[in-house]
Amino acid sequence: MKRQPLRLAILEATRLLEQAGVASPRTDAELLAAHVLGVERGRLPLIPLVDPPVIEAIGQLVAQRAKRVPLQHLTGWAALGDITVSVGLGVFIPRPETELLLEWGLHLLEHREYPVVVDLCTGSGALALAFAHARPDAVVYAVDIDPNALAWARHNADARAADGDTPIRLYSGDVGDNTIFAELDGLVDLVVCNPPYVPPGGELPPEVIDYDPAQAVFAAEGGLAVIRQAVATAARLLRPGGGMAIEHDDSHGAAAPAIVTSRKVLTDVRDHRDLAGRPRFVTARRA
Repeated sequence: MKRQPLRLAILEATRLLEQAGVASPRTDAELLAAHVLGVERGRLPLIPLVDPPVIEAIGQLVAQRAKRVPLQHLTGWAALGDITVSVGLGVFIPRPETELLLEWGLHLLEHREYPVVVDLCTGSGALALAFAHARPDAVVYAVDIDPNALAWARHNADARAADGDTPIRLYSGDVGDNTIFAELDGLVDLVVCNPPYVPPGGELPPEVIDYDPAQAVFAAEGGLAVIRQAVATAARLLRPGGGMAIEHDDSHGAAAPAIVTSRKVLTDVRDHRDLAGRPRFVTARRA
């Protein structure tokens, strides 16, 4: 069996993914090749030639990706901060945009010892686990209402704990329940939330519509219903000087901050843009 240039396989994969309308064809082609080879993407240039079965395996994954199966479903993982979590059918895939919310939260916690962090709508657990990894002294609580999401979060939490991270405290519950985490009222340093926030009927790529759970994507009241609940919960949980950060749709650049501002106990309300310059998350402090 004659070995073949990996570079040509990646070029062909990029062409096929581009034709299929994939947003980042070259990146996805390289990540799939790296996945098949079991190496980091940055090491691909060190592998000039590969065996035909490798080319075939890459081709099979590329064909799936061209059908708009999410990249993360094909590799089995998604990254957030300095960790990766397992993802697949039944759980929302963490997005790169959430990195900025994570950074904001870590900055807020910089000079606090043994902080208490609450992650509402935790999904795969990625945000809660990223905080637990970055801050081993933190006590991190996470909650979700969806049993499928909680199963993924439990799997990821067990894996991170096995790797030596401080275990998180994972709960089943509704962010709209005004008694959730009642024992933490006024004691929390940071509340974070990446809720469902897309207005019903919003146009989304096939990777989202066909694979992310609808209840993790769409929300009533033009996408603001769960944001409203999360803000109310954060206002109750935060200690004076504590902070909250809630992700929102790019159409909520005015509406989300307005909801936060309506809570008199929340001050220093600011909206933040993502790497593409779109309004993406709102932050505030407890007075």
